[in-house]
Amino acid sequence: MSFNPELCRNESEVESKLIVQYLLPQLGYTPDTWHQEVAVGSIRLDFLAFAAQVLPFVLDANSPLSVVMEAKHPKQNLNNHVPRLRHYLTSLNVRYGLLTNGKEIRIYQKFPTDIQLIFQCSGKEVEIKIDKIKGLIGRDSLQEGQLVDKPEVQITENNLILETKRQHSMKIIAVYHNKGGVGKTTTVVNLAAAIRKKGKKVLVIDLDSQANTTFATGLVKFDDEEFDDIKDSNIRHILQSEDFYSIEEVARKSQFTNPEISVVPSHISLMNYENDLIQQESSKMMLAQKLSAVAEQYDVVLIDTPPSLNLYARIALITADYLIIPSDLKPFANQGLINVREFIKKINGFRKQIGKPQLEILGVLACKISTNNQFVKYSLPKRLEAIPKRYDFEVMNTVIYDRDDLAKCAEKFLIIGNIEVADPISVLDFKPDSTAAQEFELLAIEVLQKIGLT
Repeated sequence: MSFNPELCRNESEVESKLIVQYLLPQLGYTPDTWHQEVAVGSIRLDFLAFAAQVLPFVLDANSPLSVVMEAKHPKQNLNNHVPRLRHYLTSLNVRYGLLTNGKEIRIYQKFPTDIQLIFQCSGKEVEIKIDKIKGLIGRDSLQEGQLVDKPEVQITENNLILETKRQHSMKIIAVYHNKGGVGKTTTVVNLAAAIRKKGKKVLVIDLDSQANTTFATGLVKFDDEEFDDIKDSNIRHILQSEDFYSIEEVARKSQFTNPEISVVPSHISLMNYENDLIQQESSKMMLAQKLSAVAEQYDVVLIDTPPSLNLYARIALITADYLIIPSDLKPFANQGLINVREFIKKINGFRKQIGKPQLEILGVLACKISTNNQFVKYSLPKRLEAIPKRYDFEVMNTVIYDRDDLAKCAEKFLIIGNIEVADPISVLDFKPDSTAAQEFELLAIEVLQKIGLT
């Protein structure tokens, strides 16, 4: 059976024609695995579908609550209904929620503290996108990968009591400033190493066409573009393709620190694809969508960003949960904080539209700071105090100073035959007892505390 959104003139027809007659059968749900007009305590659900047969309908420790489906009038703005869907998913510990008005279909996934949009299409596209929808919330797909954290639910006469097992929580941190040369890449790679040495599983994503993080993590093992093995599999491919190039396929192991970390590389060709990706509406959410598929594999994701206000910076800040703003605290970097603040405001506006919470700013990180005694004693405190007063940003406790060891560890190389190949390592591996290494260890501790992973 096909679906025509033009035939849905009210909420009842969205329920009957889209959900009952088309979506539920297409997704493999039989009449005994879904329920309509479900009341759970004070919550009233349009539809509740299960990955396994559950007759009689009982909420207990073994009930595989899978998908809530909510139908709205075709003229309703779905953004207005995201908060209620969030309440449903988090209260009932249901992993997925489908929200539709017939003209648009959205799928949200529940994470420990919020829900996130992972798929959307128009009603006209639903038939060509049905395999994608099946892969996310189809009954077979959910049976194969049943809920990682099964809810323990007990019903009393008047109340719903929920106890849930602790869920894995991947934290995504963007490192961004729209001015270059403030230590973004240095911060990303050495913070990644420091967090990895704390026992956390780390993924680094390079979203800058300059590919400095790709170089800094030692993934460029060629001296001639003829041997370039990154151009055919990098961050661009992840953003471009909806069905191919998963994080797992594109990410590479980097041994610039021990234990190793995973890195999604960038490439200089990325700058040539920005206009194409702007035309591809789904590109803004593609990274977030694909990261959700590896949420169990990593504890922390660090995203290096371009020093601009372009699409790639937008994607990073849309995807991230948290933001670190590195700054050398010099006049131009400080003035740039005004642009950063306005950029964040626009990003938060978009995040609100798609049901994501505002970006949490961990603070401005003083970075590449001079070690001159007079500067540290007199000028630095004044510059740090000015940040919250003038630009309304908090300042992080850790300070990263401009030290020789940071440059030396990044400049290490290997001689392979007659070719000199970059072989950088983190400052924590280069000189574990150095002051620079200790500063990044302190930064890792501060960041992990702020994001709740201590």
